[in-house]
Amino acid sequence: MARIEDLKQKEVINIKDGARLGFVSDVDINIKTGCITKIIVAGPCKVFCFWGKDTEYVISWCDIKRIGDDIILVDVDVNCVLRNVG
Repeated sequence: MARIEDLKQKEVINIKDGARLGFVSDVDINIKTGCITKIIVAGPCKVFCFWGKDTEYVISWCDIKRIGDDIILVDVDVNCVLRNVG
């Protein structure tokens, strides 16, 4: 059984283009079933990462192809899963 803290230590990589999306920052859980429905990965930095991040990747659990010891492989269209925060 994996814990949410274990997921946060894994890097997310998109198998469509080999891009490193980042590390899991949060998860979305269905309260009724107790199952994880989505993982959330902080988006790319703004200018030189001095100012906060204003985007995040919201990836459905069904788009996760493999969870390894160090990485999570996903198959997504980055433009479709990138959303503005706030």
